[in-house]
Amino acid sequence: MSNTASGAQGFYTQGILLMCVGVACLSANDAIAKTLTAGYSPLQILFLRNVIALPITIVIALFMGGPSALRSHRTVAHLLRGALWVGATMMFFTSFIYLALAEATALIFVAPFFITLISAVFLAEEVGWRRWLAVLAGFLGVLVIIRPGGAAFQLIHLLPVATALVYALLMLSARWVDPRESVWTLLVYLTGAGALLSALIVPFVWVHVRLGDLWLFAGIALFGTAGMTMMTQAFRLAPAVVVAPLDYTALLWVTLFGWLIWRESPDAMTFLGAAIIIASGVFTILREQRQAGS
Repeated sequence: MSNTASGAQGFYTQGILLMCVGVACLSANDAIAKTLTAGYSPLQILFLRNVIALPITIVIALFMGGPSALRSHRTVAHLLRGALWVGATMMFFTSFIYLALAEATALIFVAPFFITLISAVFLAEEVGWRRWLAVLAGFLGVLVIIRPGGAAFQLIHLLPVATALVYALLMLSARWVDPRESVWTLLVYLTGAGALLSALIVPFVWVHVRLGDLWLFAGIALFGTAGMTMMTQAFRLAPAVVVAPLDYTALLWVTLFGWLIWRESPDAMTFLGAAIIIASGVFTILREQRQAGS
């Protein structure tokens, strides 16, 4: 019994470490994307990121899931998910041009609340009053950050919120995928669909890639793929209630990157709004885990 408990604890520890490092990698991915938006369209950044990352994800999928990980039973579902991902990523990268990195990241944290809202209204899933309160609290946090009607409010503040909505649709669209397909299949086809769909439009916004920026495009592909891979594996090793709240550590990383690179310093209201969103999100995760276990 003790050996079993020790083994489970070891998996939990590995999951926590992988989640923390994965979140840090995705935060670095976002920081590099913000740097690149000074000279390139968000669509071109996304296209090159996916083209460079696709061979890496294929190798990872083969290593983790074998040849069957490259086989899709519902290709159209992956194309639709790719379209959602392209849309969400383009909006998020575009917000980097106008907003501080930490500010944009804090606003995208409302995605879980959109998932709850969509599930209740359109999928007829039962949502208790406690989760509705958490949803309302999460959107209160958004209002604290963007302060509609205030001098600091800009319409661009709504872009990360729209990103969160599309990202929520992307998460829910996983139900369209054939249950026989693994998470590694989803990773490969999401990257491949993103590369294919962005390739159709990128010629209209393409600019010459400077030689000195190639390492940045390589970095965004490596950090993005590594982050997604480690976070995926974290959820396989430890319960969601343990690792999911660690996603919010991204706010620490993006605040650090924002200050080091651009000397961005989010104001107190941004931190207050982020704290409300994070507290509501953690409550939702704990509540769902408790109901799943009952």
